[in-house]
Amino acid sequence: MSSGYALHPKAFSDLEEIRDYIAQKNPDAADRVISEIFDTIRRLVPFPHQDHQRPDLTARPLRFALVREYLIAYAPEERPLWVIGVMHGRRSPRVMAAILRRRE
Repeated sequence: MSSGYALHPKAFSDLEEIRDYIAQKNPDAADRVISEIFDTIRRLVPFPHQDHQRPDLTARPLRFALVREYLIAYAPEERPLWVIGVMHGRRSPRVMAAILRRRE
């Protein structure tokens, strides 16, 4: 059975980096955060337009879901749901916009 979503290769790398960073201090917390991110992605599949747009980051019709301090950027019109990236929400908007531009 299909999961209903797919990760951009760089989004997969984002998750690995997040997990590795948190795991340096607390491996259990790292697993919990990654699990919450995947739970949120799975909840987005049936209702992909439930979250907000960020016109300050991209003109593309992407949506953004917040999990703790991480933003999940995804394309709600794609099937399977296409996760573009997962970024720390405190990153500079310019940096986030540049990351998204490179992932078209």
